[in-house]
Formats: sequence, structure tokens, C-alpha cells
Amino acid sequence: MQIDAAGRTRSYTLLEPAGGHDRLLLVFHGSTQNGAKFRSFTGHAFDAVPGTAVAYLDGYRGNWNDARLGSRFPARRAGVDDVAFAEAVIKRHAYGREVYAAGYSNGGGLVVRLLHERPDLLAGAAIIAAQQPAPSNFLDPGLPVVPKPVLIVHGTADRIIPYRGGEMAAWARLAFKVSGEMLSAPETAAYFAARNGITTPPTSVDLSGSLTRTDHRQDGKPPVRLFTAHGAGHTVPGPHAAPRLVGRTNHELHVTTAMADFLWP
Repeated sequence: MQIDAAGRTRSYTLLEPAGGHDRLLLVFHGSTQNGAKFRSFTGHAFDAVPGTAVAYLDGYRGNWNDARLGSRFPARRAGVDDVAFAEAVIKRHAYGREVYAAGYSNGGGLVVRLLHERPDLLAGAAIIAAQQPAPSNFLDPGLPVVPKPVLIVHGTADRIIPYRGGEMAAWARLAFKVSGEMLSAPETAAYFAARNGITTPPTSVDLSGSLTRTDHRQDGKPPVRLFTAHGAGHTVPGPHAAPRLVGRTNHELHVTTAMADFLWP
């Protein structure tokens, strides 16, 4: 499908369940992908989220104009307004239903941007293999905080966007045309918890030898949850294994199930 947004014609794929749906989920792919490639990359795991219409948006030349100041993706250089693209799809297809966003890698960076610039569009979000930029690397709109529930998923053996934060490896900065420091995955969770007004310490539980769940919760505040996939790479945990080039895929966690359990229980 096509839609006009901020003076550009953009493309996306919409999947609507035959039995109707309760919400709209926007899915943002990783760098060098598009919606179709991301569907294949994840084994179509997002295609059949129960009760959910799923819109796979296509980035500009395979990339998104995300929240990092150090981005040099084509979408940044061309000044592409991906926030307007997301808003246009929502206006066409939400029909008053709640809207959620899920993004992987560069797409996760765009979800970070949406949470800061247009939180009014979203009821909650999932950030996969991506992090909050450090203050020196953040395209901060300086807008008032609107708390939202946020799910974060990251592998400890991610060689592209390191779990520990900091800068990407030199080869990755060159290959993906992006630089600048990022918060670690736990710091990213703590950052969003603080934005949500959560002041109580997080609690963690080891679900298995390869998966830890950390929850930031406080009565009356939107929660934040981090899944740490031990030994997993730059992947989307689920039943479908990603190419070995990006590392091991954790099969114990299914991101779509985790989203449903956390964001719309």
C-alpha cells in the first residue's frame, strides 16, 4: 500500500485479521531491510499477533531517520520525516483503536524517537536490539514527558549494538553509517522508568540460563520491562533463527508473545 506523508509517497504492508482486531501495531524493520525482508528475517512472527492489525512500514532506502544525532543514514541525509509517515498510517488505519509500535535495531531507534516526539500516537512500545542514545548523541525534541509502557529486548552478545552501551565497533560504525554513544540496555530501561516516574528499584528474575526479566514497576505508573537474552546476538528472539552473521537467536522468548503479555495483558 502507499500513502503520502510530508511530501513523499511511502509504502507499507497491512495485515488485518479476518475476525476483526482490537489494536494497530506498527512494525519498523532494521537497517538495510524493508517490511518484506523483516517479515522473512523473523519467520513472519509478527504476522498473526492475536486481535491485532499489523502494519509493516518501509524505510527510505532501507533506513529510518531515528533518534541518534550520529546517524548518517540516507533517511537522515535526505531529511525524511518518518514521524509523519507513522502518523499518516495511524490516521488511515487506527479507527480510534489503540496503537503500539515495535522496532528492531534502526527501527527501534525510530520507536525511541516516536516515544519522545509523538507519544500521543502510541499506547505503548517495544524496542528490540536498540537503545536510548546517550545525551551527547540524542536528537532531543525537548518536549514534555508523556509516560508510556515500554518493553525492551536485547542480547548480551550483540556485536552491532552492544548490550553494554557505548559506541558501536569501528567496523559497525563504518558499515551502518552511524556513530555516537548509547546507553546500555539496563540503563535504557532505567531511563524510561525514570521518565515514567518510577522511583522504586527494579526486580529481576532469571527465567532460565539464557533469559532474565527485569521489571520496573510502581503503582499508578506505566511499567518498563527488559528481557536480557544471554549469549544472543543482534536478533529478534523467537522461533525463527536469524542468519549466523548477526549472532545466535534466543528461542525461549517469543517477542510477540512478550509484547501481548506486557503491553495488552
